Formats: sequence, structure tokens, C-alpha cells
Amino acid sequence: MSAIKSIKPLGFPWQTQDPFLFCVHHEDYYPKGNEKMGPAASLAGRSIGQDFAPNQPWRMYHGEHVPGFPAHPHRGFETVTIVTKGLVDHSDSLGAAGRFGFGDVQWMTAGKGVQHCEMFPLINQEQDNPLELFQIWLNLPRHKKMASPHFAMLWSESIPTFTHTDVNNKKSIVNIVAGVIDNVHAPQPAPDSWAANPTNEVAIWTIKMEPGASWTLPTASVSVNRSLYFYGGTSIQLADKTFNTHQAFELKPDVAITLINGDEPGLFLLLQGKPIGEPVVQYGPFVMNSQAEIQQAYAEYQQTEFGGWPWPSHEHVHPRTKSRFAKYPDGTEVVKN
Repeated sequence: MSAIKSIKPLGFPWQTQDPFLFCVHHEDYYPKGNEKMGPAASLAGRSIGQDFAPNQPWRMYHGEHVPGFPAHPHRGFETVTIVTKGLVDHSDSLGAAGRFGFGDVQWMTAGKGVQHCEMFPLINQEQDNPLELFQIWLNLPRHKKMASPHFAMLWSESIPTFTHTDVNNKKSIVNIVAGVIDNVHAPQPAPDSWAANPTNEVAIWTIKMEPGASWTLPTASVSVNRSLYFYGGTSIQLADKTFNTHQAFELKPDVAITLINGDEPGLFLLLQGKPIGEPVVQYGPFVMNSQAEIQQAYAEYQQTEFGGWPWPSHEHVHPRTKSRFAKYPDGTEVVKN
């Protein structure tokens, strides 16, 4: 019995399955930075504020001076942001802030409502500033949608790796952001997350396979939704068939399947979890269970701005000299080298 349920080309964003709502892969080859940590290059011809052109080596997205996503609200779900290259500056309406990257992950529960900005400061003025990240939206069940907002950093040093070495001494290395493989457990997720209950079998794994490496994915319960995104490399063999890169596979979680990588390093993202199975009504940055709840979210945001915006700019970035750090709403600050 084939372990592959469906195959789709990778688009923008990537298609997801319940309990996930959204997944996007950003890879930008930013130039040197200027004195404001924006690009030291002309912005002429770009649609500033809406710069998503797919044929460009880098984009400003919604930023006008610094690339990224200026202050915007969320309610009813969580964001998981995995940064593999470059840096992201976070600021939010709770007064929390952070700078993270190079393998760090930010896990934010929007819950009943929060504003935040995610900017991409171009720190280096003498060399280019490449950036790569995944942003994943994980839904919250009805009884958690109005949970208190929560902000956590999973530093790269705390994210465990699982390494499989096959019979040909070829390695597959998995960064376990959520879930478990062979008793290697991810850091504790946010407390109100669907991932916080291990019976939901939520997994978020980034996978790198050496050329020619093979690895059999561990199985999961039949009720789990599992998606495998092949975004880097040349080819992969699955279920005795060969596929080119930039494909998404919906897999049967309870059927063993072996990945046999092609002749270049293979890069994958795996998302899985038991579906929440509730109505999903999304309008922009709000995800609730009914249209009435969406209308209520907008009304409350207009009235309260989810706590307002305590920062001097909606494109707020931290000082260039600041290292990786996280400042929490209670004032606690953690600084990394």
C-alpha cells in the first residue's frame, strides 16, 4: 500500500493540513545593510509596502525602510518562526522583544490578541545579509483561542538533533522543533499549544540528508495528518518512485516510507499532528471558529489595539550592536552571544 496520499508542487505559501493553517518559506539574498539596517541598494521599481515579487533575489515584503512585516495583529492561533540564516527582530504589544536567528525558533501564542512586528535587520554593512526562515501557523482549538498571549524563544542551542546513519554511512540530520524521535524530545512547546499535549503527535522537523542518504520515517497514529515538503536538492525516491525537488507530499502516517536522497544535499520540512477538526474561519490575521467571532476580533482590535504599540516605529528594529536576546513581558531578559 502506497504511503503517498497526494503530491503537489510547492507554491507560495505551501499548502498545509489541519492542525496547521499556513506555512511559508522565505529565502532572500539581501545585500549589505545601510545605516538604518535596510538594504544599501536602490528600492526604485519595487512595490514598497507590498514587495513580494517572486523573481527578485530579495524582497522588502511590507517594510518600507527595513525588510519584513511591520506591526500587525493576530488572534486565535500560534506562529512558529524557524530562522536558519540571518536575523529577525521581534517587538510586540506586550512589551516583549527579541533578536533571533541562525537556527533559533520563536514560538508565539497569539491567543486572545497581540500585535507584533517581524523585521529583518541587515546588520552587516561590509558583506551581504542572506536570510532564510519558515513561518508556520498552528491553529488553536476553540477552548484555547482566547488564551493569554505567550512569547517563547527556542534557542538553537536547546533544539535537539536526531542523526540517522544508514548502511552506507550516509547521514540524515533532523532538528526537532516539536515532537519526538527515538526518545529525543523537542523543547517544551507553549503551554496552551495543541502541541503541548503529546497525544496530538505534533511534529515540526527540519531535515537535511547527505547525498545518497536513506532514512525511514518513524510511523505515527493513523489519525495524524503528515506533510513532507521537499524544498532543496535534486531528487528524492519515495515508494519506489523518483521525484524532483519543490514538491509537497501528503503521507499516510502509519505506513513506513523510506526517503532515498539524490546526488545533492536534500532539505525537507515535516509537519504533522492530529487534526483539531473544528470549523476554521480566517480573515486576514484572525483565525476563529465563526464569522461572528471574526467580527468581534476586529471590533476589539479597533477599540483596544490589543494593548497598543509601545515602540517608536511600526518597523521597530533593535540597535545594530545588540546580540541575540529575548526580553519577556515581565521584564526578564536573556542574552545570547
